Amino acid sequence: MELDERKLKILQAIIRTYLETGEPVGSRTISKYSDLNLSSATIRNEMSDLEEMGYILQPHTSAGRIPSDKGYRLYVDTMLDDKAQEVHDMKAELTEKAGKIDDLLKRVAKLLAVNTNYATMVSGPRYASKKVKFIQLTLVDERSLLVVIVLDNNVVKNKMIHMEDSMDQETLLRLNFIMNTTLNGLDVMDMNLAVIQKIKEQMGAHNSVIDSVLEIIGSALTEDEDLEIYTSGATNILKYPELADKSNAAQILSAFEEKKDLNEWIEQEPVGQNDDNHAIQVYIGGETQVESMKDCSLVTATYRIDDGVYGKVGIVGPKRMDYDKVVATLQSMMEQLDDIFKDKK
Repeated sequence: MELDERKLKILQAIIRTYLETGEPVGSRTISKYSDLNLSSATIRNEMSDLEEMGYILQPHTSAGRIPSDKGYRLYVDTMLDDKAQEVHDMKAELTEKAGKIDDLLKRVAKLLAVNTNYATMVSGPRYASKKVKFIQLTLVDERSLLVVIVLDNNVVKNKMIHMEDSMDQETLLRLNFIMNTTLNGLDVMDMNLAVIQKIKEQMGAHNSVIDSVLEIIGSALTEDEDLEIYTSGATNILKYPELADKSNAAQILSAFEEKKDLNEWIEQEPVGQNDDNHAIQVYIGGETQVESMKDCSLVTATYRIDDGVYGKVGIVGPKRMDYDKVVATLQSMMEQLDDIFKDKK
């Protein structure tokens, strides 16, 4: 069965009507309030085909139809309104009293919640690829060495290692110098066998210490940092009957309070079409791959502070969220953040 232009227009009318009302949509409603110029009987037949194709479904308690996840996915990928949406300029509110990055990101979460009436979350910035900035090796006693690693995102890692052989201060100074001159500015992919061999050849001894230090550096470069996540508007979900059910609401509110699943949702692999500028992604129902979100949709975007420094913004609402407005608002927010980060450079 082919999804022709008429079926597409009827599906679009069903989805847009349902997004506005939250009520199952019947053929009479479509014939009255759309410009299709089709009879109720014709629309009813086409709706039957759309249901058979999996784009709409019929709730048990109603003669009307509602969009399925498949229908929403088609709508998001092909039917969003590209016309300029009325999007509130939030730049002045973003920059007011928001000198530090964490203050700014808290405001992003709050303003998006206010402007969309959905729940929002913003992850703190992370580095796409961390690099070595500085290494400090310090003798604690003749067999104990304190290793301090400073990364280019200013994260500091330290660990104590035990040495089989003692090391004098002159040798330690030499090892510090060789490590810093060789490894400064490198990421984990740059630390290949040739680099390791170069350090060992220059030192000529203490290979086991070098191996231990390199292992600590490798762990520091690959370890996932605990990202701060800022949230706002979680109780907005209670405004939507399909999410206000006790069990649904409790699961979602708990997720926002504990934040344990939020980073997983934000960092999901892309689904459907992608936006080149800020990687705006829409996840519908089961696409979120999280049980507590099966009746929700999640829209995410990527902000970039600098080369290799980025974070994610997410908006959570019912599957019948106003996708046109949410995508336009998120795109506008990303553009305004771009301007703010450029001004800070």
